Amino acid sequence: MKPETLNFFDKVYDIARLIPYGRVTSYGAIANYLGAKRSARMVGYAMNASEGKEVPAHRVVNRNGLLTGKHHFDGTNLMQQLLENEGVKVVENQVQDFDALFWDPAKEL
Repeated sequence: MKPETLNFFDKVYDIARLIPYGRVTSYGAIANYLGAKRSARMVGYAMNASEGKEVPAHRVVNRNGLLTGKHHFDGTNLMQQLLENEGVKVVENQVQDFDALFWDPAKEL
């Protein structure tokens, strides 16, 4: 990977670590906060590469609250289980009360 990609990943991880317990954000919200509005996919790549970095990747979902990254977690429902352990209700791979639980770094930081 290019150094600038790794640097971007580190910035993504720094933001993801700030997502409060029991809240969720989106790939696009993180990208937007970092000034890379069209880089939601890169944020997803960063989340996929976050294993072992103490990043709460389970709190990052798509813009509709769908657990699109769930297949990158060990086990079939680990992402959902981690969210539910924090009190987040998930039905059919979608965060319920998404608007109420949504944490926007552009507004919160």
